[in-house]
Amino acid sequence: MDPTLSMYISQGIHGIAYGMILFLIASGLSIIFGMMGILNLAHAVFFMLGAYLCYAVVTLTGNFWLGLLIGPVLVAIVGIVMERVFLRYAKNVGHFGELILTMGIGSVIVAVIKMIWGTENKPLPVPEQLQGMVNLFGVSYPIYRLFVIGLSVAILIFMLLLLYRTRLGKIVRAAVSDRDMVNALGININLVFMFVFGIGTWMAGVAGVAIAPILTVFPGLSDQVGMDAFIVCVTGGLGSLPGAFIVSIVFGFLSSYGVQFVSQFAPVLMVIFMAIVLAIKPVGLFGTKG
Repeated sequence: MDPTLSMYISQGIHGIAYGMILFLIASGLSIIFGMMGILNLAHAVFFMLGAYLCYAVVTLTGNFWLGLLIGPVLVAIVGIVMERVFLRYAKNVGHFGELILTMGIGSVIVAVIKMIWGTENKPLPVPEQLQGMVNLFGVSYPIYRLFVIGLSVAILIFMLLLLYRTRLGKIVRAAVSDRDMVNALGININLVFMFVFGIGTWMAGVAGVAIAPILTVFPGLSDQVGMDAFIVCVTGGLGSLPGAFIVSIVFGFLSSYGVQFVSQFAPVLMVIFMAIVLAIKPVGLFGTKG
């Protein structure tokens, strides 16, 4: 195969893989805002926490698959505790108060992580079953990155089925439109909120576990990916799952091809794209005026 075409294909798959990771983080953040109206600045920290908890499980058991299962569940439990103890009482302080509160909680979690695991990098090996390369469209590509894409697609399908094919999903979507009416029908809206927050943070935890063998585990992981995920949410429209998905893929391509062709401008390509979108549609591509 022509080397140039091979490079284009490889970078494109890299972009899809990174875009799907962004989607896992951004969709959780978007779902939480869409239903609960909470701007959770600690969301990226939950992503990082998932990576650290997976590292801890793998260190104890040597089993990556247990880490993939247990890590995100523990992250969801921490998220539910955060929502029950703090955020349920912060609904009347406005978005600025929520930002300060969630930023503070995120800082505490980061401090605890550093206290337990230190500040040095923690390499997490790719599981033996997913090591090596596979020939894809004439290009040798890491099996693990393809696994990340497949895992993200599976979770996307799961979320779509959950939201649009189950009674619970109907309740969640109804609460997004009119939470007071849902509450008046006798449905415990607080439990629904707890479930949504748990699912959102669980998705962030899965993303953290998935990316850990690629980037290694370190305290700056949340800063590296978290800002990109927040830009995805704003550009796609806060509360929009389709918007988060489409913009995540676009940003994945911008990051991958940007580093390859215009490396000096790559860090600002996403911001430029966001600025163009918001100049045309201030609520984001799929956002609606609330």
